[in-house]
Amino acid sequence: MRKFQIAIIGGGVIGSAIARELSKYFLDIIVFEKGSDVASSTSKANSGVIHSGINSPPKSLKARFCVEGNRIFHQLAKELSVPIKWTGKYVIAKNEEEEKELVKLKDIGIKNKVMGLRLIETDEVNFNEPNIKCKSALWVPSAGITLPYQLTIALAENSVMNGVKFLLETIVIDIKKNNNYFEIKTNKGIFKSDFIINAAGLNCIDIVKMLEEPDFRVYPCRGEYLVLDKKYAFLIKSLIYQIPQEKFGFLGVHITPTVDGNILLGPTSEYIAEINDTRTTKQKINILLKEAKEIIPIIKDKAVINAYSGIRCKIYPPEYDGISDFRIENSRVNPGLINLLGIESPGLTAAPAIAKEVVKIISKNIVLSKKTKFVSKYDKYIKFSDMTNERKSKMINKNASWGRIICRCENVTEAEVINALSNPLGAKTLSSIKYRCRAGMGRCQGGFCTQHIVRIMGEEFNLDITKINLKSNKSNLFIGKTRV
Repeated sequence: MRKFQIAIIGGGVIGSAIARELSKYFLDIIVFEKGSDVASSTSKANSGVIHSGINSPPKSLKARFCVEGNRIFHQLAKELSVPIKWTGKYVIAKNEEEEKELVKLKDIGIKNKVMGLRLIETDEVNFNEPNIKCKSALWVPSAGITLPYQLTIALAENSVMNGVKFLLETIVIDIKKNNNYFEIKTNKGIFKSDFIINAAGLNCIDIVKMLEEPDFRVYPCRGEYLVLDKKYAFLIKSLIYQIPQEKFGFLGVHITPTVDGNILLGPTSEYIAEINDTRTTKQKINILLKEAKEIIPIIKDKAVINAYSGIRCKIYPPEYDGISDFRIENSRVNPGLINLLGIESPGLTAAPAIAKEVVKIISKNIVLSKKTKFVSKYDKYIKFSDMTNERKSKMINKNASWGRIICRCENVTEAEVINALSNPLGAKTLSSIKYRCRAGMGRCQGGFCTQHIVRIMGEEFNLDITKINLKSNKSNLFIGKTRV
């Protein structure tokens, strides 16, 4: 039974950000993640937007951590070599009634200390975004985009570089409080820890129930997205948002460019019964296309190459009309259990600021000693498609596998697939490869590269072909031979 000082439950962007921030100190830290990789749930299935703070109520935790997180991202992205673009955002109004809402949004942003906000007319919008149809807009220059799954992976793997232990496919079954420590029972053994950080997202209530009666509920809310082919990247350069729909508690369908060139349409918002119900529906797909075409009339149905959904962790019901804020607190019943509850949008943006807050909470209970040799720089994955021709030649001359294209849509090489499979977390699913080097994310969605990836997994890593998984240990790619 190994003893740790900190046990983090959940390897999403919040848990991984906390792990990295705590790895700056001399602490023995372990992270339990039930998925086959980090960012296997909510953290990978969002827009990747770095929010500015214009939508969060002043003095709320959402506003505070969103604005702080936005500022931290400038340095964090450099340290982790995570791609980021400060595209700015247009919140558009279609009529005079919506223009009044723009004024309210600007006032909220000013109260939250968001800089550079401007109300602008149609002509100025169309000078920068000629395909957008609107009456006027609020320009928000501090908004940007990143890759949510790549950010989470970088946070986690940089944590490992600094001594944090990650256990994937590890389910917390039970927790008991014994004197001054917690006893954590998992499917991979029993562990002791002085502190537990409950960053389990949609499963946060299950962790609380193991120790005490929760005073909240989780209301899963599904958001569906459509992905457009890269050749339609010309449609927009900036984030395009509609007026937030207060009635439904979300920001409305928006049109988002991505770092890699695709455009996202979405999300929708639908309260559902099951936290794992990530289906996509024809009804919502039609709604997304209809609303997107009202903003950009020239969008074509054939531009769509994929659809996916993510589940928001809401702790307030749909009929709730108060402030739906984050809850970040040290349990009064079981001190040492630090709960992060209802971390939905702008959770991705807020993650680095939330991590610093958790460190403050822990520092009130134990003396933290900073490392003198914390490794802040992380540059794990090199994209062949981003290299100069000179560098490509050097890499191929050094290792021929850099010259073998595995994914034609995204120009991913065999060397990149091997690097992705060699990750320090030990994640070896097709999804873990996709989210590290983009193999399988192109127009054909893995139709060409899957067979080559499977070959590499067998030849280079001696993996049993019948045990290769798509996303988790329950999603076998193959179940047997069709012929001998």
